[in-house]
Amino acid sequence: MPLPKIQVSLKSGEEKLLLNDTKLPFALLDFWRWSASDILSNATRGRFAEFIVATATNVDIKEVRDEWGAFDLITPEGIKIEVKSAAYIQTWEQKQLSKIAFSTKLAKPWNMEADKRSDIAVRSADVYVFCLLHHDQKLTCDPLNLDHWEFYVLSTSDLNAYERSQQSISLKSLKNLTSAVTYESLNERITSKHRDSSSKPEI
Repeated sequence: MPLPKIQVSLKSGEEKLLLNDTKLPFALLDFWRWSASDILSNATRGRFAEFIVATATNVDIKEVRDEWGAFDLITPEGIKIEVKSAAYIQTWEQKQLSKIAFSTKLAKPWNMEADKRSDIAVRSADVYVFCLLHHDQKLTCDPLNLDHWEFYVLSTSDLNAYERSQQSISLKSLKNLTSAVTYESLNERITSKHRDSSSKPEI
């Protein structure tokens, strides 16, 4: 019989480390600062991109991010979103700007009821949002500045119909399939892509 799912609560950052029931002078906020201040790093930037898309689409950010979900976000309207990110600038020393490509691999989602992964690899989201930190000057690149980002949105049906590699997609290919939008227009583009996809007749 599977163990029950842990209900994770939103933390304030003020929670202290404990030793023998005594609070130590180290708070959870100290850990967050220590582990996640480098938002240019690939792993942290990916989660930060999810946060950006969540704020653009009115996702309730008081609910804890689901690390093991079959997709990254679900909007109040029920649109399931997968978020991918890339950047020209990296924290480490670079001889040249990074080439931009986004992973689009199918995945075997975790089935919570069966307590195992699905046997079939799928794309579980309705819409993919490809977030590009497009600013290419190392000394001034700031992921917190939303003017440094641009967003490309594809419906999953359009991605499934993409005739080239199903493992990844280049920026050039994305630009051939859709145009970039700014943060302010992101929610509208997601909604329209989902609506257009939903209205297509099944073949």
